[in-house]
Amino acid sequence: MLGEKKQLMVARDLYTDPTFPASDTSIFFNYCTPLAQFRGEISWLRPKDICSSPRLFSNNLQDVQVKQGILGDCWFLCACVALQKSKYLLNKVIPPGQPSWTDESYRGCFMCRVWQFGHWVEVTIDDRLPCLGGKLCFSQCQTEDLFWLPLLEKAYAKVHGSYEQLWAGQVADALVDLTGGIAERWTLKGPGKIVEKEKTGMVLEKAVFRRLMNLKEQCVISCSILNSRQGASELGEFHAFIVIDTLNLSEVSGKEIFLLRIRNPWGRRCWKGPWCEGGQGWNQLDPVVASKLLSQIQEGEFWVDEEEFFREFDEITVGFPVNGEGQLQSLYTEKVLYHSQNLFGSWVRGQSAGGCRNNSSFPTNPKFWLRVCESSEVCIALLQKHRKYSTDWAGRIQNPTRLAEENPSLTEGIQGKNYQAVGLHVWKVEKKRFNLPKTLSAPPVVGRISLSELKPPPMDAALCEELPAGEWETVQLQGCWKNGLNAGGSRNFPSFHINPCFPLSIPAGPGKSSVKVTLRQHCLDSKCCPIGFHIFQVPNSSWKPQTTSFVHLEPLVSCVPHCYSQEVSRLCRLPAGSYVIIPSTYLPNTEGNFTVVIATKIDRKRIHSQEKLGQVLQEVSFTTVMKR
Repeated sequence: MLGEKKQLMVARDLYTDPTFPASDTSIFFNYCTPLAQFRGEISWLRPKDICSSPRLFSNNLQDVQVKQGILGDCWFLCACVALQKSKYLLNKVIPPGQPSWTDESYRGCFMCRVWQFGHWVEVTIDDRLPCLGGKLCFSQCQTEDLFWLPLLEKAYAKVHGSYEQLWAGQVADALVDLTGGIAERWTLKGPGKIVEKEKTGMVLEKAVFRRLMNLKEQCVISCSILNSRQGASELGEFHAFIVIDTLNLSEVSGKEIFLLRIRNPWGRRCWKGPWCEGGQGWNQLDPVVASKLLSQIQEGEFWVDEEEFFREFDEITVGFPVNGEGQLQSLYTEKVLYHSQNLFGSWVRGQSAGGCRNNSSFPTNPKFWLRVCESSEVCIALLQKHRKYSTDWAGRIQNPTRLAEENPSLTEGIQGKNYQAVGLHVWKVEKKRFNLPKTLSAPPVVGRISLSELKPPPMDAALCEELPAGEWETVQLQGCWKNGLNAGGSRNFPSFHINPCFPLSIPAGPGKSSVKVTLRQHCLDSKCCPIGFHIFQVPNSSWKPQTTSFVHLEPLVSCVPHCYSQEVSRLCRLPAGSYVIIPSTYLPNTEGNFTVVIATKIDRKRIHSQEKLGQVLQEVSFTTVMKR
């Protein structure tokens, strides 16, 4: 009796977090993810109830691998690798010296820090963790008695409001939250990737890629799949991986072979490519070398070569390195960015919410001075605070899970983050007082023209040459034809109406707008199928493209006959209105992946404004951004 009483007293002394309770309210947001099937089944256990000797960390690098559970937060787990690469970041996010389970002073309390909108914020939680069948059901380390990862995941879920709100996200966002730094994203399927453009764009892209790979020991390099293909057929889509190592085998093999070792946060091997265990790729190497490389990989890891990497993966995200003093290093020169400054502002309706450069109110947007007094490297990042949707909004979606699957860029909003489309521009001025309307009417020296939540891939030089002179806004849309689903073939077939359909909106203006539509199929030259597209004007707001009435409409623009080419395009002029672009192959049931590139010429009006920049802004200047 005395032993049981003592045990109950100890349990009562352990901290319980009233703001993030051990209940379904901390697990779920609106039950819109596959996690909802476990409603009412998840229990909460402390580490000492899960294993006999829990530890926070291990000194063995083999034990620190992250492993994803039933929560779709691979994006967060990839960012956690940054803490394993930097002792500074690990101590910043998980302060050392906290009592552990073997200390008498331990009270079941855990504290970490998360970077939120310019500040490190302390987050305190209790150590009760979600479990199924007595085991952790969300993230964990490969060695199950280590608990730094599930505890940090719980703190991150608390910041977002629930575990379910971590389902789907961007690796770049988590990298910023865990490093206080900056992350860059690149597309691997943009212009310049087709065979005809290799001589103009491929060499430069490979050089940038190889340079980034050299930073693998200093920062997190993550790669993502948006559309599953051969190697990742079992993984589905929208999954993030970690680049662990690279190896140039040109000297050993006598041919150009550049291998990357990739880790899957799922923690199990499920990659089917030429460099998987037993794959044909190893036949190119000496058996001794091949055996040695295969012995290096652990559960969840696999090798791919550079060609397969670019073919199978869609995006790459790299976090800026952080040195031992907590200073950022450039991704491009690896030099330390010694000086940094945070400037806060807001867009206020009727005062400073001017919109993009297409709007006459653009000059009312917030403005900041930047003075660079010597040749320097400057990195500018725009960060917005997220706003949370209410559960009522999500409840009005009839099928939120399907919406999230079909529109990955919307997933963050459904799960709780509401981001506006934002961007920034930089103009060079020679003095403090100048003609603002004239300056803002000219093209900026830095800044993307189109504003989007996802960073658009850079336009290669060859594509720029193909467009007439002027300022163009480009949008890239990914798609595929699948047998039995949406591979309808050409207009010669009654199944044409099931083909993929992409909206195109031309805003009202003084005349017709110049639009160039390009359709690219992703395949080798020898495997090209005949492709083409039509542009139809939408007759009314109630018209639905996936109907048989679609067949009876006459296209406004046609890019036919279907050509055996990787790329077909058409430059046209369209009046204001709503349109749809229908890409198709010639024969039905022909499968393939493609990209639709829409380039719209922007005819800007001269901006009129009485505002004088020097009169309303306090100057913010500093001597240099980076010392050489």
